[in-house]
Amino acid sequence: MSDLASKLVQLKLSLMSRQLETVLADAATKNLSVAATLEWLADLELEGRHQHAIQRRFRLSRLQSQHTIEEFHFQHHKSRLQIKSKILRLLDLGFITQGTNVILIGNPGTGKTFLAKILGWRSCQANHRVLFITAMDMLNHLLASQVDHSLIRKLKLYTEPTVLICDELGYLSLDQQTSNLFYQVISTRHSQKRSTIITTNTAFSDWGNILFNTTIATAVADRLVENSEIFLLAGDSLRKAKKSQTLAATASGSTQAPLCDDNPENRRSPAG
Repeated sequence: MSDLASKLVQLKLSLMSRQLETVLADAATKNLSVAATLEWLADLELEGRHQHAIQRRFRLSRLQSQHTIEEFHFQHHKSRLQIKSKILRLLDLGFITQGTNVILIGNPGTGKTFLAKILGWRSCQANHRVLFITAMDMLNHLLASQVDHSLIRKLKLYTEPTVLICDELGYLSLDQQTSNLFYQVISTRHSQKRSTIITTNTAFSDWGNILFNTTIATAVADRLVENSEIFLLAGDSLRKAKKSQTLAATASGSTQAPLCDDNPENRRSPAG
């Protein structure tokens, strides 16, 4: 390693150090000026740091997978085609800058979690702080924090991310304590104009059945609906469709990429 490369490492410019000899050789071939060569090296360092920041955001997000909209199966049901343009606009991430919530409603297996994770990964790529968690995991964590009096600190884990993805709300009913905790998270994020993405199998009109009472349900729904984009993902379960597809493929001896479902980690091939 040259003295210059060693000094670049000491300055924590490791990517510039690794690319130094290659860039200098190419710069000489292209007869670049000193300023242009330095700018080239600086651009490489900045891009490397940007990519490192994205991967760090992804690791902290708990998304566990990196999926894109090209893998979302719009053809599964006509309702998806009807709202396709609205879904695609979400990828611009304007909903984040506006503090808009995204509510994905549909029966189990209709791709709500898959779409939420697509938005989550897109947000990570834009270097936003994202956190993915199921509603029950979040509430159980907050419930346990009341025992050691760390609730205020633990609440910040869910109120401070730029984008919180709260998955599977409504699969289990909440008691008064967990309903109150959920209200605290939503109310705080609402006041701070931070976007929350919620996947649920329950329409707003029935939230009184999953939250402790209609008073809490109304208070939560009001804060979410005030500034939100609501999407209904209709159709049958993609998991059932994938199972039928697999059985048919096995019977015919053919292979075909499976459809996306609410558990994208189980997939290996894009669905189109």
